[in-house]
Amino acid sequence: MKTRKHQYVKKEVIYIFNKTSPKVVIWKSRFQITTFKRLQVCKLEVIIVLMDNFITRHLLSTVKKRLKNSPAVALLGPRQCGKSTLARHIISNQPATVYLDLENSSDFNKLRDVEAFFAVNPDKLVCLDEIQLAPELFSSLRSIIDRQNRNGQLLLLGSASRDLLQQSSESLAGRISYLELTPFLLNETGSETLLQLWLKGGFPRSFLNFDQDESFGWRKDFIRTFLERDIPQLGFSIPAKSIERLWRMCAHSHGAILNSSKIGTSLGVSNHTVRSYIDILEATFLIRTLEPYEANIKKRLVKSPKIYIRDSGLLHTLLDINSHNDLLGHPIYGSSWEGFALENILSMIPQWKASFYRTQTGVELDLILTKGEKKIAVEFKASHSPKPTKGFFTALKDLEINEAYIVCPIKDIYPIENGIKICGISEFLQTIN
Repeated sequence: MKTRKHQYVKKEVIYIFNKTSPKVVIWKSRFQITTFKRLQVCKLEVIIVLMDNFITRHLLSTVKKRLKNSPAVALLGPRQCGKSTLARHIISNQPATVYLDLENSSDFNKLRDVEAFFAVNPDKLVCLDEIQLAPELFSSLRSIIDRQNRNGQLLLLGSASRDLLQQSSESLAGRISYLELTPFLLNETGSETLLQLWLKGGFPRSFLNFDQDESFGWRKDFIRTFLERDIPQLGFSIPAKSIERLWRMCAHSHGAILNSSKIGTSLGVSNHTVRSYIDILEATFLIRTLEPYEANIKKRLVKSPKIYIRDSGLLHTLLDINSHNDLLGHPIYGSSWEGFALENILSMIPQWKASFYRTQTGVELDLILTKGEKKIAVEFKASHSPKPTKGFFTALKDLEINEAYIVCPIKDIYPIENGIKICGISEFLQTIN
């Protein structure tokens, strides 16, 4: 196999990752290979690869395009989801760039005099990582953007949502474009990784770790660090134990209707406090709430949102699920697939409006996607040979939906009735796009 530097290789390769204690792994590569050596071991060719672990992200071309057409681009997403790696990859191909990590005190000190820093670095693309740690910068950045009057001035990386970065939306309105980067999605890692991605989740350090116990340990550390460090850094004085208990309760309610009063009673707080805690977890990209569909029909509809832990790996860690066998035997199995598939779909089609449908009598659709006049119904089933329920057909009739899909863990798409198809995640996305 011949390779060149920066060539993307998509064929089976044998990797030795640990030089001191070699561990040979077969893997379908989607990494960017930077250096490799060939050795003959027992007449078998072994390739020792030094990689930068870059998996092509679906937002790569979009970020580049936005930088050409906007003075500032904000790339937001949870911690450790790959924002810095993506940004470094982008700026490595730019002629004049500066990267500052605001968690690094020496980098942070360079911005003590913002005007002086940008005067020394004119006509450069400046990347500021962890921008949520310095919201006071936005007022200064506005005048600098207006003075330089060009596109591609700033690439801002943040671990908090646009709503949480209120100063950015106020100060840079009309000058900044927002994008959300998630942990790895199935269309980025490849359909052959479905089971691994579903179990471990998409955070790179979890997904790329071939040792399942180490992957699980990393996720436990992530949860602890988020509770003990990240929440206080964002300015919230909430006991770590309180929000941890709420997070675990949300995990047990994954894919179910949010009952703030019941959770509040268990925590000993009001339902308004519960909602404020959930808003924080949602603003830091760890929880997703799905709003109910608004329909003008003569049926009583559920009006509370459904709640999901966005990363399936974190969901499984919160529930102490460490293997596929654990998952198969857990009551959350079906809901886990629902949340995993839903997240992979909604993260790829932000232009569609998402909701769910449920009546007080239990008739429901897991997901309704609308864009303009188009309306699509989606049901999620963890079975490889799913069968639609009577309630599924009733809901389609209630809402007069003629296009519906049942998404399950397969790599195929086929019709079962007029307007209804069974398919996998990738096949669904290919069809509606």
